[in-house]
Parts: sequence; C-alpha cells; structure tokens
Amino acid sequence: MSTLHVEELDDRVVVTLRRPEARNAINAAMVGELHDVCAAVEREPRLLLITGDGGTFAAGADIGELRERGREQALQGINSRLFDRLARLPLPTVAAVDGYALGGGAELAYACDVRLASPAAVFGNPEPGLGILAAAGACWRLRELVGASVAKQVLLAGRRLDAGDALRFGLVAEVVPAEDLLQRAHSLLDRMTRSGALALRLTKLVADGHGHPLTDDLAQAILFESEEKRVRMDAFLGGSRS
Repeated sequence: MSTLHVEELDDRVVVTLRRPEARNAINAAMVGELHDVCAAVEREPRLLLITGDGGTFAAGADIGELRERGREQALQGINSRLFDRLARLPLPTVAAVDGYALGGGAELAYACDVRLASPAAVFGNPEPGLGILAAAGACWRLRELVGASVAKQVLLAGRRLDAGDALRFGLVAEVVPAEDLLQRAHSLLDRMTRSGALALRLTKLVADGHGHPLTDDLAQAILFESEEKRVRMDAFLGGSRS
C-alpha cells in the first residue's frame, strides 16, 4: 500500500497512516486503502488499531483534492462513507493519536471506538475556515463524544482541543507519553481480547444502536445459547469453588 503500513496479526490489524510529505493528510488513495483494510476486517473480524507515522496522526484531508471536488463528489460522501464503515466494523477500533488530528484526521479518530493520545495530540475541525463544513461525521459524532457546547466551540469557533482538554471532556481515554502510546494501545487491545469475541461483537452492536430493551434481550439470547458462555462460566465457577 502506498499511504498505509498494515500489520496483520491473529487477533488485530495495526494500520499506520504514512504520507510524510503531507503530514498524513487523507487523500483518495488513502481512502481506498482504508476501505481495503475494512474489507479485510469484515471478512475476518479482528480488532483494529490506527495510528499515524512521524509524530502526526493526520493533519486533515488533502486540501488540493478537496479544492477540485464539486457537488457530485460531496453527494458521494467519499470520506463520510469510509468513516461510517469504520465505525460499523464488527470488533472494537482504537485510535492512537500523536500530534495533529485535524479536519478529516479528527473525524477518522472520532469514528473509532476508543482514542488514546500523547501529550502532543491536538484535535480540531477548521473546515469552516476553508468555506466548507466538517461533513464526515464531526458535526454529530463530536457532539455525542463531548457534548453540544464543546462540539460547537470546535466546529463553529475553531477551538482546538489539546490532550488535556480531550481527556477532560472524555474524547480520549488516556494521555500517554508518545514513546509509550502504541504499547498502551496494544495493552488495551490485549484486555479486549480476554473477553469473549461474540460477546464483544454484540456489545458493540447494541451500544452503537439507538437502544431498545428488545435489542438487549435478543443479543443476550444469542449469547446465553453460546458454548463460549458455558465454558467461561464453568471456568469462573470452578475457580470460585477451589
């Protein structure tokens, strides 16, 4: 791949955004390659870790390409369809953010289930300053993540959230020294792998839904009939009796 470094492991896929000449800005080639990653993870469900190379997560979408896009390209939702697909992947996704995550880069991070940050991380959506809006999920995902007031400060007033802000507002789970960021992200994924894979998958599906008791009941009914539930509960009960 020309814009990504992809490492496929048994239980996870690690993606590093790699466009050093453009501070990892998201261009059409990267969008296509990230779709390929999503397809692979859909075929064989695994955890996904996304990070950026060279001390930057992704400093936006490629402005040169955006400059040439018109109404038809906007209606295609080039970036928004990708980030929606990423958000709907079967197993959890983690963004490890070092440095700038701006514009489309921020929206990529918002689409992940969990975000970790280095002290140098900066999140922002400066799109209105370019005469456009943050149309790949920020206008509603950021509101869900940090609340309406903070989201509007970012989207309307150009506020950038540094690592301390992001932690305080719940946008990131933890702030970790840059040299430990990937290790901490892998530790988080390791913790996830200790859960039942089907339970993890259905929990994400229910948590990302609009919420209804019937959805909870149906998902739990599937899990109650699973062999993994019996094995795990037998092991728990066996341990408690010893």
